[in-house]
Amino acid sequence: MRFTRLPLFLLPALLLASLAFGAEPTPWARNAVLVIGDGMGVTHLTAGLVSAGGNLAVERFGVVGLSRTSSADKLVTDSAAAATAMACGVKTRNGAIGVDVDGRSVPSLVELARARSLRTGVVVTSRITDATPAAFLAHRPLRAQEEEIALDIAASGADLLIGGGRCFFTARPDRRYLLGELAANGYEIVEDRSRLATAGGEKLVALLAQDDLPRVTQGRGDVLPAAVSVALQRLSGERGFFLLVEGSQIDVAAHEQDGRGVTAEVVDLDRAVARLLDFAASDGQTLVILTADHETGGMALTGGSIAGRDVEAGFVSKKHTATMVPVFAFGPGAEAFAGIYENTEIFTKIRAALGL
Repeated sequence: MRFTRLPLFLLPALLLASLAFGAEPTPWARNAVLVIGDGMGVTHLTAGLVSAGGNLAVERFGVVGLSRTSSADKLVTDSAAAATAMACGVKTRNGAIGVDVDGRSVPSLVELARARSLRTGVVVTSRITDATPAAFLAHRPLRAQEEEIALDIAASGADLLIGGGRCFFTARPDRRYLLGELAANGYEIVEDRSRLATAGGEKLVALLAQDDLPRVTQGRGDVLPAAVSVALQRLSGERGFFLLVEGSQIDVAAHEQDGRGVTAEVVDLDRAVARLLDFAASDGQTLVILTADHETGGMALTGGSIAGRDVEAGFVSKKHTATMVPVFAFGPGAEAFAGIYENTEIFTKIRAALGL
């Protein structure tokens, strides 16, 4: 099947026609990739650009918008509520995972994609049970319930899972060995980064650390870009796919008011974005969206040098802020992501793009 890029002005009419006649929505992308820079605001990106010598792959995106990030109960969101908004299309209270304000489970993009036989994957540098990936794979009232979230992830049916958090699948209070259960259900299990590119099997679970993966400044290397390449290779095909990618530790560095750490994590995420944009440009049927769940730290650049690839950064907080965050889009349907809108609209726009 060939998908055609549709003019933006036709999209509302097509959606209304689908509702009026009870038809399934018409997709205009075969694949979609949502990239989240946890805690990444415009200043964090600017710092990364300076650190990279003046250019980032992010500049290749042709469409830019802004997302409002407040949760159902707070002006300043946490990652759980923000990720749930993008994963499930509903505002929820801070701390909640994949549920609405009344605690009812809401289907995520991963689940909707699986229901339409698309392949699905999640690649993160945090624990796979952490707030952002959990919102796409689990339904729990509290993000801290990581043992329970691991149960949901093991039952999610996602085709590819790459990140950390191995301890929640092995050293569990209930003594269940979830990696063994996943292997029995046909997953290839990888615990060593060196085996990531050569793993066999139709489905892959690669938990590369007991907790979060190391930070870039702690020697993580190119795990994230390499994992994205593996995901694209394994998921691509006629069925189409939905992939979530998170640069999880921009947020960690910003909480610590570590400007050098922020720039290193942004540049690392940008290398992964470059691979995604290369794939999308070649494929012609892949929509790539880059955004953030929230801004962290109220970061500001007060000095530095592009020639010297250094920045002087200040922070107004060690917490999240309510600042709007950028949304970048590339590929078929990208025009729908221009403008200013609530973070729940990211779910709505991706769902429409894939015809879910």
